Amino acid sequence: MLLVLVTFGLVAVGLGVSASTSDEPSEAVPEDAATATFAGGCFWCTEAAFDMTEGVYEAISGYTGGSVEDPTYEQVSSGTTGHAEAVQVSYDPGLISYDELLTIYWRTIDPTDAGGQNYDRGSQYRTAIFVHDDEQRALAEASRDALAESGRFDEPIVTEVLEAQPFYAAEEYHQDFYLKAPDYYEAYVDGSQRYPFLERIWGDEPEDD
Repeated sequence: MLLVLVTFGLVAVGLGVSASTSDEPSEAVPEDAATATFAGGCFWCTEAAFDMTEGVYEAISGYTGGSVEDPTYEQVSSGTTGHAEAVQVSYDPGLISYDELLTIYWRTIDPTDAGGQNYDRGSQYRTAIFVHDDEQRALAEASRDALAESGRFDEPIVTEVLEAQPFYAAEEYHQDFYLKAPDYYEAYVDGSQRYPFLERIWGDEPEDD
């Protein structure tokens, strides 16, 4: 992601958006919405995948799994806070199940890469599923085990299933980045080779196993 987001100033000036952090939930999200949290490398791509999914109220890019309270992008991107870039998904379980969210998640990442994702390297780009209850843990572990046993990947699955930890929304300019800065986003996606890899693994129609 650093290839595109060269500096904070470049994006802030280029987009004309505020760099403030917004922790307020969208008014469109009802109080009884379910929550899922996924770390899948660059949160721009992970957020875009879930934002486009029916039954998802919103997907927020942010940071979780670290030791620093309310970290900034600069702190997390240094790899020193222990956080991973992640997306917190608010969804309607009557329209989309947690299992279906897991399917989307697996098909947006390389779960065999312990050092990051694509050309984003470092623990801040690791993959992990942060579960919010015992049911999510059971489903996430079963899904991971099934993927490992499928033989789809030549290398072992290294994605961890972890207890949910404090989640901090990323700076506002990161939210809906694929919509705010489509040229930057497309340049990142093209350079990362993320989707050619996923197409090789899952085929041209990722919704079909």
